[in-house]
Amino acid sequence: MPWLFLVIGGLFEIGFTISLKYSENFTRLWPSVSFGICICLSFFFLNKAINGGLPIGTSYAVWTGIGAAGTAIAGMIFFKEPAAMLRIFFLMLLIGSIVGLKFVSGHE
Repeated sequence: MPWLFLVIGGLFEIGFTISLKYSENFTRLWPSVSFGICICLSFFFLNKAINGGLPIGTSYAVWTGIGAAGTAIAGMIFFKEPAAMLRIFFLMLLIGSIVGLKFVSGHE
């Protein structure tokens, strides 16, 4: 269950970064509200994962990795950011590292 909480927290991290972009420096109400909700839920689920028995270093690395990779992918899809082959290659390395941490952590 802690791994599920960690993934959910990572997804909310993607949500708060995308909301941050749409908030236009917190001048738009609903994206700003979405940012606040997503950031609170992201940290809540990270906390649940850590208190559920996952090591803090692994949890933080995976949580950040999900957020970073997901935000980069979302940027390519929603904001027309470059999708160069090297960029995609390094995103795949990041995702592979996240999966690797899951397998070597020795928990659920």
